[in-house]
Amino acid sequence: MRKLPEVQKAMDLMKEAMAWSALKWLWEKARVRETADRANAALDRLERTTKSHWSPENQAAYKRLSAKAMHTERHEDNGAQPETPNPCIAVLEEVHKAHAAAQRARKDAEAAFDQAERHMSTNLAQEGCKKAIHSWQLHEKAIRQAESMVEKPQSRAQAAS
Repeated sequence: MRKLPEVQKAMDLMKEAMAWSALKWLWEKARVRETADRANAALDRLERTTKSHWSPENQAAYKRLSAKAMHTERHEDNGAQPETPNPCIAVLEEVHKAHAAAQRARKDAEAAFDQAERHMSTNLAQEGCKKAIHSWQLHEKAIRQAESMVEKPQSRAQAAS
């Protein structure tokens, strides 16, 4: 996975921001939020691009996993038997779990920043910085796992012959 300049810039800013005073936080909070939003958007774009290079079968299987995960969050599992297993299903499940962990971490970081702003707390803002960095690391990990599912051009040519 290539390093995204938006993410590196955001990580550098968050590391710097952990040492800021309350006044500096008040002055720079908009820039911090904007930089974090750019990093999140860049990671989202890279993830979408990566998944767009998956085979149609893997894309469909991933969508089923996502729908199943949403359904089981709302309802108990009814014991239904899984469909014919995709040979890559275990990897797709890991990608899905990694993506879900990254999304939870992002929401946690955003909540920490919101709480820091409400309480005007530099300690909470510093915690938000740590959580934001962690969320980006998790998102990068999820993208690396998703990249492992991208079909290589030579494997497509071999499959066609």
